[in-house]
Amino acid sequence: MSLLVVGLSHRSAPVSVLERAALSADAQAKLLQDTLAAEPATEASVLSTCNRIELYADVDKFHAGVAELSTLLAQHSGVGLEELTPYLYVHYEDRAVHHLFSVACGLDSMVVGEGQILGQIKDGLARSQELHTAGRLLNDLFQQALRVGKRAHSETGIDRAGQSLVTFGLEQLAVGRPVDVWAKDKRALVIGAGSMSSLAAATLARAGVAEIVVANRTLERAERLAHLLGEQHGHSLSEPGGTKVAARAVPMDAVGDELTRADVVVSCTGATGLVLTEAQILRATEGRTGGLSLLDLAMPRDIDGAAHRIGGVRFVDIESLAEASADAPMAADVDQVRGIVSDEVAAFGAAQRAATITPTVVALRTMAADVVTGEIARLDGRLPELDEKQRAEITQTVRRVVDKLLHAPTVRVKQLAAEPGGAGYADALRTLFDLDPEAVAAVSRADLNELNEPVAKNRGRAS
Repeated sequence: MSLLVVGLSHRSAPVSVLERAALSADAQAKLLQDTLAAEPATEASVLSTCNRIELYADVDKFHAGVAELSTLLAQHSGVGLEELTPYLYVHYEDRAVHHLFSVACGLDSMVVGEGQILGQIKDGLARSQELHTAGRLLNDLFQQALRVGKRAHSETGIDRAGQSLVTFGLEQLAVGRPVDVWAKDKRALVIGAGSMSSLAAATLARAGVAEIVVANRTLERAERLAHLLGEQHGHSLSEPGGTKVAARAVPMDAVGDELTRADVVVSCTGATGLVLTEAQILRATEGRTGGLSLLDLAMPRDIDGAAHRIGGVRFVDIESLAEASADAPMAADVDQVRGIVSDEVAAFGAAQRAATITPTVVALRTMAADVVTGEIARLDGRLPELDEKQRAEITQTVRRVVDKLLHAPTVRVKQLAAEPGGAGYADALRTLFDLDPEAVAAVSRADLNELNEPVAKNRGRAS
């Protein structure tokens, strides 16, 4: 295993750099394809959120891998390599596994313990599966990270230490008041219909807002979210006979008009430019009797930073959330989660080492089965008078002998291979039994094809 991760996050880089380095969905796909085309990498996955960009790869050379992945991140983010390099961190092999498992548990999040990162890891895995850039190592790694994250949330009280970035942002807007008190009967505008925007809309609905307007570039997606909110928290505009309009959808070109009627706005889109300009916000505040609360969860930002200077506007963005979260209390459960992560990293390493021997063991058993088949065929030629019952008994006996002879050494070699430094046992087994390297490789290819076969059917990515 030669797992390498190169990335930057809110812990290593200022928000201004993260904002410029943010990758669109198309840029992420191109980055994955170019990484796989690069010489040091055989697998690649991207984890991209509003406060981190990480490129994972299986590489055959450490220094060449770091150089190549760093260069690719710079090229695709548009931030020059010299400027980007001071903010990059590198983790290799077990440290890379430890890093992703910590991220999955919310230990590395801006708001410690938040669970939304699990959906983002799932998205990253699904994207690399769809593009066929994830092989056995990264599939196993990301799937195990999801399990570790779920285990941390179910077995500890890490949820008490943190919350979603959405909830934290709304609490900052509420300035110390309970969100359900602050938001009650307000009119909300949610810009975007992806996972973060959907969570924001659901959170506002539960907090008791009177109306939610969803705006999105693809109106159909906005309508789906509005309909879902209507089903769960009231009635959508399209429902006949509805007595309460809890949610409705509008196209993006209606955002300016809706802004003048909204009390609270949450924006999280994948746009590369501003969604709300200073001029739009100024127009929305003219003649307003109440204040306007803006929450920008996008990276790069959706809302003009000049909103900080407009009277009557309460503006919270990723940068201000990072500053506020630095003083957030850490729960005692964090230590327990760290223990889970350490145990899971050790178990994952052992499983990966053991897995390297499996194709060789399968190839050995296949060769043994072929030998048995050949010997039984020879026996048929020499003793044609054997009836079916006799032939079956002899065949079964020979197979039992072979199985018993192979059982102890194959079980033991799997145990030895799982230990640190056990990678050489596969080579020893191939040498001792003179196994055809192509036969071993064929087993590995068959396993990988089986792994990737259901990807298209099970895509189901949240966006």
